[in-house]
Amino acid sequence: MTDYQRIAAALTYAQAHFQAQPDLDELARQAHWSPFHFQRKFQEWAGVSPKKFLQYLSLNHAKQLLRQQASVAEAAHATGLSGTGRLHDLFVTLEAMTPGEYRHGGAALAISYSFGDSAFGAYLVASTDKGICKLDFIEDETAALAELRAEWPNATFAAEEMPAHAQVAQFFARDFPPTGRLHLHLKGTAFQLKIWESLLRVPEGQLRTYAQLAEAAGRGAAVRAAGTAIGANPVAYLIPCHRVIRGTGALGQYRWDSTRKAALLGCEAARTAVQTMTVA
Repeated sequence: MTDYQRIAAALTYAQAHFQAQPDLDELARQAHWSPFHFQRKFQEWAGVSPKKFLQYLSLNHAKQLLRQQASVAEAAHATGLSGTGRLHDLFVTLEAMTPGEYRHGGAALAISYSFGDSAFGAYLVASTDKGICKLDFIEDETAALAELRAEWPNATFAAEEMPAHAQVAQFFARDFPPTGRLHLHLKGTAFQLKIWESLLRVPEGQLRTYAQLAEAAGRGAAVRAAGTAIGANPVAYLIPCHRVIRGTGALGQYRWDSTRKAALLGCEAARTAVQTMTVA
């Protein structure tokens, strides 16, 4: 098992038994590590103790973030924290596919792909000459590649790591500042693209509800459609759909596993808290 798989097992247990507030020994057993080793590995992975991390996952924390949230209009113009807690849209640019590329299944596209590992698990990244077109957390490389080919049945594929793929690895490693802007080349409806662009403006350590994302896209009544667009996001993590939760404060589902969503949010909340204390 990888470190993330062990930690994910502990997180899954913690979410299922949150009301009982499992102690360090219980969580360590889920990861098949000693309490001492689990505490050390978890601190390396998340930057905070397991106990503090569980606090960041609680409903109270989610609700607190929502209460503190500025209006969507203000958030769209935010510049993020100093240091690494920056807005995605400071260095991520989204470009839509042409109607022809979309309609003909990528007949004119050459797509390069590679596989990598991150603190949140293995991933597949694919790109065209214009930017990243796919980023998936994966469990099986063969199945992930088959899914990619099914999405672009008429494209040509090459297994090669491109400069954009190295930027993705840099992003996962929190190696800032990034080397240049990271470009995304995505297919989607006009509404989907608006939702994805709105997601790019959500700062690390903050959350939005589905209703807020619909409002940001200029379709305040289309909450269900916004949820569908968020679920169709083809680029994990870079377009931070994991920062969208239900209006009640519940984390909700995630295309790449709800445990991974909790891990992403917990780590981001921990990093933001540390940065805020450092700045203060």
